[in-house]
Amino acid sequence: MYNLNKVYGEGDTKVHALQDLSITVNKGEFLLIVGSSGSGKSTLLNMIGLLDQPTSGKILIDGIETTTLSDGKISEFRNHKLGFIFQFSNLLTDLTVLENVMLPRQIQGTNGSASEDAKELLKIVGLEDQMHKRANKISGGQAQRAAIARGLVNHPTIVLADEPTGNLDSVSAQNIVQLIKSMAKKLGQTFIVVTHDRHQFGDVDRVITIKDGRAFEDEKPSKLEVPA
Repeated sequence: MYNLNKVYGEGDTKVHALQDLSITVNKGEFLLIVGSSGSGKSTLLNMIGLLDQPTSGKILIDGIETTTLSDGKISEFRNHKLGFIFQFSNLLTDLTVLENVMLPRQIQGTNGSASEDAKELLKIVGLEDQMHKRANKISGGQAQRAAIARGLVNHPTIVLADEPTGNLDSVSAQNIVQLIKSMAKKLGQTFIVVTHDRHQFGDVDRVITIKDGRAFEDEKPSKLEVPA
């Protein structure tokens, strides 16, 4: 991301959610984005995830400037390049765990080895014996594990996780943290994780704090650069 700005409202109601923010994310990096409520960290994640458009600035992923893509191309790019893990698992309750994990591949239109890939991921996240259950028949921690598998099934360039432990008890949350970190290491996968609890994640590659829409690395102002 280069010189990213996001402004909401006009005149007296104008809010600068992001201000001249530039960040580079390296391939295979586990990056934490932290900050208080309203600091702009979720806005930043939405920009990277193409869920919202910046007011100005550029976002490059795999060398592609995503801010110039049409709506149709944005959807296609998101399906092929990005994986998402949210605070709530958002599993479809009328589908099995396996069917939920396969869903991004079906949307992508690459069903070929979707079942095998989904089953392998569910095995890795410890849900091999739960894959044929309906999604409403598993625990919250298990549902979040399934959501992690779903976020990885497309072999995305970047996995974006927004408060992935925010809806879990402390034990389940710690298990999910360890799972995400081990998956990142095992797969060499790039993770960008937004969290309000930096200490929960222990040692990571890098931590960026968002304050008033600006980026600070290691508590010092940073002018990073960004294609992921």
